[in-house]
Amino acid sequence: MNATAPQEPLDPRDRPARLTVGVVGAGRVGPALAASLRLAGHRPVAASGVSDASVRRAAAMLPDVPLVPPADVLARAELVLLTVPDDALPGLVEGLVETGAVRPGQLLVHTSGRYGTKVLEPALRAGALPLALHPAMTFTGTPVDVQRLAGCSFGVTAPEELRLAAEALVIEMGGEPECIEEQNRPLYHAALALGANHLVTLVAQSMELLRTAGVGAPDRMLGPLLGAALDNALRSGDAALTGPVARGDAGTVAAHVEELRKHAPAAVAGYLAMARTTADRALAHGMLKPELAEDLLGVLAEGDLR
Repeated sequence: MNATAPQEPLDPRDRPARLTVGVVGAGRVGPALAASLRLAGHRPVAASGVSDASVRRAAAMLPDVPLVPPADVLARAELVLLTVPDDALPGLVEGLVETGAVRPGQLLVHTSGRYGTKVLEPALRAGALPLALHPAMTFTGTPVDVQRLAGCSFGVTAPEELRLAAEALVIEMGGEPECIEEQNRPLYHAALALGANHLVTLVAQSMELLRTAGVGAPDRMLGPLLGAALDNALRSGDAALTGPVARGDAGTVAAHVEELRKHAPAAVAGYLAMARTTADRALAHGMLKPELAEDLLGVLAEGDLR
């Protein structure tokens, strides 16, 4: 019996396209999502972007896709990704509706973490189908972002009748849908910003301080430490707390504050705020002894007064 030769996987370009895709706002997010949808068999047909960076990004990640004004993007696409900054989104939606660019039955997808579908209500009244799909990921604006979408969680908010369609789009992009209720979107977004955006600030400050202390390769020093701390925190939460604050080493914390005042005064306020929050959590979870917490909190209060 002859063995059947294994079939080669289909090239996405050989699949019948299901939806034409447009991108309004060729920032870091939109081209990556459109490129991911192309891999799933959809067909990007138009994008808008005005800055030089947007033009270069679109050319690199969406080759042969023309850059046109936003109204023309909507005229050409059945699925439109609105990937503009949060504060620009309400005005963009209203402007597109007022100019008659929105068509009945058109899928309008925004990627803002802050908003659910309520921000798309003007488009809904014009007959569009509103979806909020926010990838919980930081983007570089390069092709590596498409790879990072594999396994990425998306905050999904959609009308009940469109929820399955929203989840299907996320899965096609390689992501994991997580339904977020409309009223919880701001809190959801604040949580992500607290964890991801502030982490970048903390790591950058830490590297600067290590350089000042004479460390030649602060990234190599911090990499294993931060990797272990992140893994422990994700696995164990507050039980992963370590260091002088969690132990109640008031003298060490006082020395930290003194050194920061000498070498990086701009970092003092952040250190004190995070140390106080860490102390509160360690105390609440029984890790920090109350008799040690009193001296520690006294040091932190003195730091605020100086």
